[in-house]
Amino acid sequence: MHLFTDNRSIGEYLLPLLAEGKTVGLVPTMGALHRGHLSLVNRALSENDVVVVSIFVNPTQFNDPNDFRRYPRNPEQDISILQDRMRGEDAVFHPPVEEIYPEPDTRTFDFGGLDRFMEGAYRPGHFNGVAQVVTRLFEILNPTRAYFGEKDFQQLAIIRHITKDLNIPVEIVACPIVREPDGLAMSSRNVLLTPDERKTAASISRALSRARAMRHKATLTEVKQWVTEQLSQLPDMEVEYFEIVDDRTLVPLSRWQKNKGTVGCIAVKLGKVRLIDNIRFS
Repeated sequence: MHLFTDNRSIGEYLLPLLAEGKTVGLVPTMGALHRGHLSLVNRALSENDVVVVSIFVNPTQFNDPNDFRRYPRNPEQDISILQDRMRGEDAVFHPPVEEIYPEPDTRTFDFGGLDRFMEGAYRPGHFNGVAQVVTRLFEILNPTRAYFGEKDFQQLAIIRHITKDLNIPVEIVACPIVREPDGLAMSSRNVLLTPDERKTAASISRALSRARAMRHKATLTEVKQWVTEQLSQLPDMEVEYFEIVDDRTLVPLSRWQKNKGTVGCIAVKLGKVRLIDNIRFS
């Protein structure tokens, strides 16, 4: 496994491999790796000749400076974890900020309305920052495929949109949510939870599963109200939103749709930690 920290070196490494026709799979991460990330790495390893895992905590996607400062970082441990599973030609890309953004990135993106609700409403500028870093990684690395988790459902839809809108020749591969044994969706932020908060956090996925089971005997409004009430009464938990959306447009629904995909998306604050999750209804 190779380790690169600058654009020029990794570009010079990948260029001849791409010229030989080898496929390159990119797994973009912000580090603090867990089994969810490793499921993306394993998928990429099974589908590509060369895999690049990027480790970069992207400052432009944090609308809250405190969240950026508190985001867990342990690059040495991350690199050690990857070294145990990656192959000789695979690489880790761990650049400083000035490599990704040699100058302030002032680009703005059209997300086709996919950012109007949920994360886009609660985290202004977040998705523009995500689009900035993802497109920069695509420019630097020229991957064949890029792997993203379905836990960040809205982010995944937006990345698919900008890739198509900008005619970027990268296949976006979605990978299922990986959960802890008690159902909590794996997240780098989980390590910031206190022991009591960690126990409470398992209620999120339980509420989502119950909501899906209620689908055929309750209205959509009743399901939304039940989830919000159940979670809001738990200690230190604040529900920012629970929306049931069209899985293509991400527009919140007011009633169940027939023959269309629907996904329930939730964001909560548990103490000082913000957690998101989702579940497919149809």
